[in-house]
Amino acid sequence: MDCQTNTYIQKIGITGNIGSGKSAVCRIFEALDIPVYYSDIKAKELINTDPEIISVYKKKFGDDIYIKGQLDRKRVSETLFKQKELLKDIEAVVHPAVIKDLEEWTHKQKSPFVLYESAIIFESGYFDFLDKIIFVSAPENLRIKRIMKRDGVSKENVYARIENQWYENQKIHLCDYIIVCDDIKPLIPQVLELYNNIVKK
Repeated sequence: MDCQTNTYIQKIGITGNIGSGKSAVCRIFEALDIPVYYSDIKAKELINTDPEIISVYKKKFGDDIYIKGQLDRKRVSETLFKQKELLKDIEAVVHPAVIKDLEEWTHKQKSPFVLYESAIIFESGYFDFLDKIIFVSAPENLRIKRIMKRDGVSKENVYARIENQWYENQKIHLCDYIIVCDDIKPLIPQVLELYNNIVKK
């Protein structure tokens, strides 16, 4: 794919609630040579490598929260479940680090746009750093079935995760593009149409 040097690369957010099908949509875009920044994966990497993040975790949980350079995620999860306010302190450091990493990563790409994948674009405030946002929509009952099958968890467990996210109707009107991933409407034609729409602008 041709791309002029020193041209502005659009940062397009792609979001949707748990089980919506974001990963399937991202894979299609990747097949079209569009780079995808997976925020959750990158955040997990930064938690183990960024000095400022490491410092905050050690300050909040103790030096032994890292075992052989890896965060003790189980212990952190158990603590955050009981002390919700701690989560805000952690996010206040992690979110800016992710945004900085996204900017640095974007500058290295050679494409008309990149995708920033995150389930919590609005909840985290990431949307302020994006040019446009794609919302991947799917019926709640289908999303629940997908997560139960994918993660081998109960319906109650999935509902608990859903409660930590905004509802679809709170997000959908804030987005610029909608892709429906309901296992009925073909996905590839929707992505191709959207790809062409973005590239032409």
